[in-house]
Amino acid sequence: MKKVTFQVEGMTCDHCARTVEKNLRQISGVSTANVSYASGEGEAQVQNDVSVSDLEQAVRKAGYRLIPADPVSGGTDVPSAHSPSSGSGRHVAILGAGSGAFAAALRAVELGARVTLVERGTLGGTCVNVGCVPSKILIRQAHHVRQTQNPPFEGIDRVRPGVSPVLLKKQREGRVLELQEEKYARLLREMSQVTFLAGSASFVDARTVRVREKAGGWKTLVADSILVATGSRPCVPEIPGLSDTPYWTSTEALFAEAVPPRLIVLGSGFVAAEIGQSWHRLGSRVTIAGRRGPLLNRMDPDLGKGLQSYLEEEGIRFVFRGEARKVDFRDGVFRVEFEGETLEAEALLVATGRTPNTGDLDLEKAGVSTNEKGEIVVNGRLETNVPGVFAVGDCTSLPGFVYVAAAAGTRAATNMLEGGPVALDLSVLPEVIFTDPQVARVGLTEAEARSRGIEVETRTVSLDQVPRALVNFDTRGWVRMVAEASGGRLLGVQILAPEGGDVIQAAAMAIAAGWTVREIGDQLFPYLTLAESLKLCAQSFHKDVRKLSCCAG
Repeated sequence: MKKVTFQVEGMTCDHCARTVEKNLRQISGVSTANVSYASGEGEAQVQNDVSVSDLEQAVRKAGYRLIPADPVSGGTDVPSAHSPSSGSGRHVAILGAGSGAFAAALRAVELGARVTLVERGTLGGTCVNVGCVPSKILIRQAHHVRQTQNPPFEGIDRVRPGVSPVLLKKQREGRVLELQEEKYARLLREMSQVTFLAGSASFVDARTVRVREKAGGWKTLVADSILVATGSRPCVPEIPGLSDTPYWTSTEALFAEAVPPRLIVLGSGFVAAEIGQSWHRLGSRVTIAGRRGPLLNRMDPDLGKGLQSYLEEEGIRFVFRGEARKVDFRDGVFRVEFEGETLEAEALLVATGRTPNTGDLDLEKAGVSTNEKGEIVVNGRLETNVPGVFAVGDCTSLPGFVYVAAAAGTRAATNMLEGGPVALDLSVLPEVIFTDPQVARVGLTEAEARSRGIEVETRTVSLDQVPRALVNFDTRGWVRMVAEASGGRLLGVQILAPEGGDVIQAAAMAIAAGWTVREIGDQLFPYLTLAESLKLCAQSFHKDVRKLSCCAG
């Protein structure tokens, strides 16, 4: 027997570590396998004929990356220090290497600082590795399968295509690696002012961070300013029996190699909707089980109800029976017990939100405050309650969007190095859910406006009044505008439409500019585009758009 030590990249929670352990133990000749999410390290006792490539392949099947490591001799803590305010400029320590962290690093380098990036997981963070990028590829893959099976035009043969989940997974993995290299690894190599440390960081005090490196040993970083951008991980509820089962989080769901005959999705938010619809279109019988309905219940109710009705038309079932009471897994089948019903499926996706990666940072040693969810609280400068310690991204209470994290990172670096109060303006924040049809919104809903004491008028135009949708033979959805009753200033837009996400930014810019619906209705919009739906909806405040010609001005 021999012992093999290694690091695992791509893990986002303890469940990831258990999944890696399970895959390793299935290899003939592996007697034990232990993996730590906190350190990213693992070891396995294996027979002499088991190669490292065998281990790498097993971990790759789980959606992660195994990196062999030589055993570290000794165990003494010999810290090395990077001193502040020396060399070419100030020293900024950034905990994390995702979008917010990289945006901050790039800005800090522009301002002449030295930067140390510390990342215990995978370079690039959640978005490029196990979030935005692979999920949107999965969604688009499933969309093409659906279009081939159900083309909207007559005369096209409806032949079920051959779906190879393994090839689809490899395509997602390949593009993820391309973007990780081009947008993160290459930038690191080109920035001599940035030092990258692979390891786990924790605070010693408000200016000092201790890093346990994956390669072994310790480093102590002393910095002029510290930015926390450690992101978040899937939140897994404490349901009896769940932790003993091979459930999926979004990570496993994005890199599965087989289409399960049946899939239960716990949750009723955007992850449940996006991934649930994708696997349904790839061949699973999907049931989405939320605590309460309708779908997307934190949004305008009509958006959630409308999307749910379209997903039900595709064959997805919805169950809203409160919290799951128990989860059991026997003979390859999950059994999830609710009040009055037990659901069964070969796969279970837990999509019940995310939780910040702040628990093991020893924030209390620096005096940094968090809220009841463990999110770091920041002010308008992106600074915590401790001067010189900043935070951005999903580890904070800021909206959990990658573009918010990146914008916050740039502004945080500017504030920490130039001292200026550069604020992150979230007054006009567009949001997109990439289902089909898509859900997009910006600004205020009618209910939100009225709750602020604003008198409003609202108009809704269905897509059967939009020429682009008619020629696409796909009129699912609608566009809604909320405007001030006095003056007509646009306050908010909600869209349920195929590719609605490509339209919402135009609405955001109109709101930011303070335009009225009459001004929007007088603009020139190209014909035929879905963006023209904004013009038609704006005109509907003053005209009956059903009585307009195709491209009436």
